[in-house]
Amino acid sequence: MDNEEGLLRWGTEQRLEFIEFRTFWEGGVRRGDITDRFGVSIPQASNDLTLYQKLAPQNLRYDSSEKRYVPTPEFSPRFMQPNADRYLVQLKTIADRIIKLDDTWIVRPPQVDAMPVPTRRIEPAILKRFIATIRAETSAEIQYQSMNPARPEAVWRRVTPHAFAHDGLRWHVRAFCHIESKFKDFILSRCRDLRAEEVAGANREQDRQWTSFFDVILTPNPDLTESQRHTIALDYDMPNGQAVIPVRCALLYYFEKRLRLDVDPRKDKPAEKPVVVSNWKEFVKARDAAMA
Repeated sequence: MDNEEGLLRWGTEQRLEFIEFRTFWEGGVRRGDITDRFGVSIPQASNDLTLYQKLAPQNLRYDSSEKRYVPTPEFSPRFMQPNADRYLVQLKTIADRIIKLDDTWIVRPPQVDAMPVPTRRIEPAILKRFIATIRAETSAEIQYQSMNPARPEAVWRRVTPHAFAHDGLRWHVRAFCHIESKFKDFILSRCRDLRAEEVAGANREQDRQWTSFFDVILTPNPDLTESQRHTIALDYDMPNGQAVIPVRCALLYYFEKRLRLDVDPRKDKPAEKPVVVSNWKEFVKARDAAMA
């Protein structure tokens, strides 16, 4: 980044990034796109485009037939790093009706849908109180409905929460359980109420399974063909034939379930389990220790 770029105000830099986003993902940008998105005047939008062309003179050209600025063959982003995951996450949140199209920088999204997953109802008021409890580093009583046969009814239990975690389907609150004297995961949607804040029973640093990470080494399933293994290596970004994924020890159980690493190879085809854990024994040891 040159000196002039380094002195840009945040609002200006945002608009320059917007110009690049629209150019890269939508194929072009107009002054009206800038004025509509940021509420600036037409002269200001013109100044932004002029400034962008000054800082990246090889990136844009004006197409009179389309009446917009389009990328040149030499286009190379300077204000953003194109990220496919970030773009697709926006499409998914649109498909899930979490955000509206107007809340993104996307103009003409391709048709998209997402597999519907039953939502877990989380009371905003309870979530807010959990957040406050975590920030205050205190404990609280929660009315929690466990699926444990020994606790068929919802009971009040004191916990010291310190973090939230998502297992791919559900939100959990990570907390020290004062009844069992250990750190556990409580499904957030099963917390019916929260009351009586008091001193904490433990702190985050004492939760070794949360603060510790285990490096899961994933490799293509050896039962696949050579061509299939090569494709899986590309699919999972394994430049050296393996991917090393640091996972919190407390989340290893969910990691195994979401990636279907527990699929029995004797019952399912190799395609049902495209990746395997090469350090499986160590993985199992770390997973079981976290669940103890």
